Amino acid sequence: MKRVESRSREEFSTGYYGICTVGGMLSAGTTHLAITPLDVLKVNMQLDPIKYSSISSGFSTLWKEQGPSSLWRGWSAKFFGYGAYGGCRFGLYEYFKGLYPRVLGDQNRTFIFFLSSASAQAVADVAVCPFEAIKVRVQTQPNFAKGLIDGFPKLYKAEGLAGFYKGLCPLWGRDLPFSMIMFSTFEHSVDFIYRSIIQQRKEDCSRAQQLGITCLAGGTAAAVGTIVSNPADVIISLIYNKQDKNVLQAVKRIGLVNLFTRSLPVRFTLVGPVITLQWFFYDTIKVLCGLPTSGGVNRKPQEANLSS
Repeated sequence: MKRVESRSREEFSTGYYGICTVGGMLSAGTTHLAITPLDVLKVNMQLDPIKYSSISSGFSTLWKEQGPSSLWRGWSAKFFGYGAYGGCRFGLYEYFKGLYPRVLGDQNRTFIFFLSSASAQAVADVAVCPFEAIKVRVQTQPNFAKGLIDGFPKLYKAEGLAGFYKGLCPLWGRDLPFSMIMFSTFEHSVDFIYRSIIQQRKEDCSRAQQLGITCLAGGTAAAVGTIVSNPADVIISLIYNKQDKNVLQAVKRIGLVNLFTRSLPVRFTLVGPVITLQWFFYDTIKVLCGLPTSGGVNRKPQEANLSS
């Protein structure tokens, strides 16, 4: 009993949140870097769906017209920007998930998951927004810049500080629903698998089993979140490349159906593996640091703070 309470205290310590932040940075930064070619194709499909009509023909067109190096445009913004993004997203989610039950008292678990993920995501988007502004332009405008070093001063000179954050509201529109659905679906999926399929407590499963459940729940969460967030993802690309001035103009021009379907196949190809791998890497880092994997029913922070 003493060992369990000691581990619970560690779960809600400053060190625990630090590990979650570093784990989020590494898992998000590396996975987003790895899928840079798919991200380049996705953005170009959103801007010119006729020219880039499918995944195979789109890659072929980019390769022939701009060379193989074009597939890795924006890699530095992906790695560093989404590293900061992942650190805020995962680290702050764990923090808020422990904070809100203490502040708000007993609440529905889904409400806590929604509120915690939305709070963390709001901060994460502020962190990544300048990097995203550079990334989209580098990927779709070959003559804009080579990367972050020349991209930041060029964008600042042309549009000022506002140029880095004019896509923040569409980012929130894309990421807040995605994050709320993704984290909640993940938490409930993990809980369902342990309770109804495995029918064992997490503590009674091996680390390999726990990480397998993390991957299964992560893939499920990614699929649901991708559908919900696709319209805002399309709008972000249109606004950053000045095809439309605002959200209403973009919706009116391409139609509601196209917002949900444009580039959706490539986003499934992108988001599904990325989110699954992020959860796997994230939980692997936690396991290597002696912490339990994510999800499932944990002790409340206020219980963990009680003396043994």
